[in-house]
Amino acid sequence: MIIIDGKKVSASVKEKVKSECEALKAQGIIPGLAVILVGDDPASRVYVNNKKKACEYVGFRSEEFALPATTTQEELLALVDELNNRDDINGILCQLPLPKGLDENAVIEAISPVKDVDAFHKQNVGRIMIGDYDFLPCTPAGIMEMLHAYDISVDGKKCVVIGRSNIVGKPMGMLLLHENGTVTICHSHTKNLSEITSDADILVAAIGKAKFVTADMVKDGAVVIDVGMNRDENKKLCGDVDFENVKDKCSYITPVPGGVGPMTIATLMKNTLKAAKLQNGID
Repeated sequence: MIIIDGKKVSASVKEKVKSECEALKAQGIIPGLAVILVGDDPASRVYVNNKKKACEYVGFRSEEFALPATTTQEELLALVDELNNRDDINGILCQLPLPKGLDENAVIEAISPVKDVDAFHKQNVGRIMIGDYDFLPCTPAGIMEMLHAYDISVDGKKCVVIGRSNIVGKPMGMLLLHENGTVTICHSHTKNLSEITSDADILVAAIGKAKFVTADMVKDGAVVIDVGMNRDENKKLCGDVDFENVKDKCSYITPVPGGVGPMTIATLMKNTLKAAKLQNGID
């Protein structure tokens, strides 16, 4: 069993972004990322701080817009509009979830598709479907990067994704399909879940329930990717997979923390760099 080291893979992605950023700076271009945070959700604050640190490391300029939970939809959309029109901002990210009463979809749709470094805009989602895209959603793209780094081929494999969110589950299925995986997406209405998962060569858990995937749900020699970020009964950080009991059945498994999480942020850096290049007419 090999533990996939997301920190190590993400570090190499960031190094590549950093050197490309230096080349852009030589041409007078500094990639800029705007991060909007509404309200005071502690988990969101941690994510935003990590994104700012990563920007600093690779050499981007990052601007944070921390708005109170009382912010109106109009105020939020006005800020997005202002950022869409700023040439020094190449990527716009609005940290989700938003406080109650704000329409997430309207905010996602308001972000210009060329600055949508999360790849949530309908236009970018549609392009992912047909395989002709500029940006990929950060978590699924980060997972594919990890599989490539460990020379894990998807071609012809049975791939099962648990979870059908627009952020992870659905795009994850598409990316596995683009690499010739045979993909099944499971969700809360799936019958005989453990029968399906225990047949998977590659199993991606993105359901948001602590230690949901148990050893009897995993095939011997499977590759297990854990997207979950939960707290267990002792308030300890854990994933959607019961790591201790599942790990010995796997050929490869990602840990929590230190697996998928760092890859998500590294891919955001990659997307922001690409946005800066596209907006400046650089291939």
